[in-house]
Amino acid sequence: MQRRSFLGAAAAAPLLAASAPLVRAQQVREVKFTTSWLLQSVDAPLYFAREKGYFGRSVNVTVERGFGSADSVIKVGTGAYQMCEGDIYSMIEYNSKAAPDKQLIAVAVKYQRSPLVILSLKEKGIDQPQKLVGRSVGDVAGSATKRLFPVLAKRVGFDESKVSWTNVEARMREQLLVRGQYDAAGAFSLSALPPLAKQGVTEDKLNVLYDTDYGLDLYGNGVITSRQFARDNPDTVAAVVRGYVMGLRDTIANPVEAMELSTRTTKGDVGWDAEVERYRLQLTIARLYTDPAERRAFGVGGLDKKRLEVGIRQVAEGFGMGSVPNVADVFDDRFLPPLAERA
Repeated sequence: MQRRSFLGAAAAAPLLAASAPLVRAQQVREVKFTTSWLLQSVDAPLYFAREKGYFGRSVNVTVERGFGSADSVIKVGTGAYQMCEGDIYSMIEYNSKAAPDKQLIAVAVKYQRSPLVILSLKEKGIDQPQKLVGRSVGDVAGSATKRLFPVLAKRVGFDESKVSWTNVEARMREQLLVRGQYDAAGAFSLSALPPLAKQGVTEDKLNVLYDTDYGLDLYGNGVITSRQFARDNPDTVAAVVRGYVMGLRDTIANPVEAMELSTRTTKGDVGWDAEVERYRLQLTIARLYTDPAERRAFGVGGLDKKRLEVGIRQVAEGFGMGSVPNVADVFDDRFLPPLAERA
């Protein structure tokens, strides 16, 4: 299991030795934080926060790799971790089934656009969703892409029942697409496109249909914690959020440095491929991290609550939830640094 201890630079060992009485008197809160997947270049906000001391003196953040957003939010709900980075809508579904004292809340947004896509080889001619009619799509059973597809079809205006779906293992999804086992595949862009490019199947050979371009106005991952932990430890949550958001700001502004930090931090980890990670980071900054107008209005880490409300309704419909949560049940912006710091 990948684990990194991210203690603020202000608490580095030489300083501890120089001011031992002061540090001993100050309580340091331990926070276990899990990502949504393997430690990757897109986790550079955490690396910047560690490198530049953005978490501050009072918080020691230990980061471990995740095993999918659904797994990460469950682990925060059980208290195994205090915070995570994961899909906001997976959190909403978790909350719909969780006891009142196990409810979670997002406290910052990472991706201003969802990475949900439908991929196909250009030779298939599927350059818009309605051209999927009469075609086959491969994806993992129960994927968000598949569950939200009826909502997408309704928005675009075609009969989703005329599209056939094939269940496939995640590790084989893109390979079988290239082999022609089905016409298109549902996927996360940042997970599927970089390894495909490594194999020579670059974006110019693909049609990449983002759900967000066709009426599903969804955010992506966010920083998540439990309501109880936020109530009991507001200063700790604010410190972690500030560190993460400042690191996210630096990642967007300095992608070259972000890549260097990512490589140093994950050096020796199994599966690390600098070429793939560089492309993953470039793709994410270009398509997911930022929406220029929204960034100006709400700052890095913030979001448009009216837009979130629309996305919540769409996900509640697609996931077959009995009720639609309020925005306040999903996102709490009180832990974000001032807007001026997040520009």
